[in-house]
Amino acid sequence: MAGAVVDDAGMDAVQRRLMFEDECILVDEQDNVVGHESKYNCHLMEKIESENLLHRAFSVFLFNSKYELLLQQRSATKVTFPLVWTNTCCSHPLYRESELIQENYLGTRNAAQRKLLDELGIPAEDAPVDEFTPVGRMLYKAPSDGKWGEHELDSILIIVRDVKLQPNPDEVADVKYVNREQLKELIQKADAGEDGVKLSPWFRLIVDNFLMRWWDHVEKGTLSEVVDMETIHKLKE
Repeated sequence: MAGAVVDDAGMDAVQRRLMFEDECILVDEQDNVVGHESKYNCHLMEKIESENLLHRAFSVFLFNSKYELLLQQRSATKVTFPLVWTNTCCSHPLYRESELIQENYLGTRNAAQRKLLDELGIPAEDAPVDEFTPVGRMLYKAPSDGKWGEHELDSILIIVRDVKLQPNPDEVADVKYVNREQLKELIQKADAGEDGVKLSPWFRLIVDNFLMRWWDHVEKGTLSEVVDMETIHKLKE
C-alpha cells in the first residue's frame, strides 16, 4: 500500500476521500450482488484484471422540455476520465440499504437522485425517483490510463425534467444542453481530435448502440415501448 500512497500523492483531496470511503456494489455478470469493495479498488485496472472485479453503475440521461440532452464535462481532478464529455450523470449505487433495493431498480434510482444533487446541484424535488425510467443495462470494460479504468454493469436511466443547475466544480468542469445535431457535431469533433474534445467510453457505447432510438421515443412520449431491463448487453469500446 505504501507504493499506492506515493503513486496517488497528486490525487485531489475530495476525490481521494470518495475513492476510499465509498463502497461500490460488486456484482456478477447477471447483476447479482456478490459483495462490496472500495471505489479505489474497483477502478484499479490491476484489480479489475486479476480479480475480475465488476461493480454496479448507472448512467442518467436528463432531457429538458425541449428534448435537449444535458451533458457534463468531468472535472480535471476526476481520477478516471478527467475532462471528458459524457451524459448528464454517471456514478455508482453504494453498498448501503437505500441503494441496494432491487425492486424496480429503486436503489439505483435513489443513487441517481443523490448524485444529481452532488454533481450538478439538482435538488431532489427536481429529480423525483419515480420519474426515472430504467431503460436498459450494459456491461463494459474500459481503461482510463495505465492505472485506472472501469468494469461496470451499468443501468441506464432516462428522465425528462426542467431543472435548476448549480454544478459542483469538484465534479464537473462544464455543462451544456445539446440537440441531436449538436451531439453529432460533438462526436465528429471527438473522432477528429478537434479542440481536445473527448467522450467517455460508456457514453459513446450508449450513443452508438441505443441513444437515438430512445431519443425518438422520449420525444413521442412512448419510452415504455423500448424499455428492456431483461437483456444485459455486453459491449466493447
